[in-house]
Amino acid sequence: MSQTERPDIKQRFGKAVRRRRRELDISQEELAERAGLHRTYISNIERGELNPSLENVERISIALQLEMSNLFLQYGVDAQSENNDG
Repeated sequence: MSQTERPDIKQRFGKAVRRRRRELDISQEELAERAGLHRTYISNIERGELNPSLENVERISIALQLEMSNLFLQYGVDAQSENNDG
């Protein structure tokens, strides 16, 4: 898959958030509460529809019990794992 065929960063970040949230077995509502954000905001992020600020990326990472860098490194969706996300 070429660079131009990869999902944009918003979609990859959203998938990473969803994967980690599901690992923690928490709802979007619980994640939003932990992060101090609205549930629909989390939903829009997971769908790749929003471009969150760095402040909100940090809030989400903390709520997911991860360092920001680990959220990107461990849960980022790369070209090889794109079809394995479920």
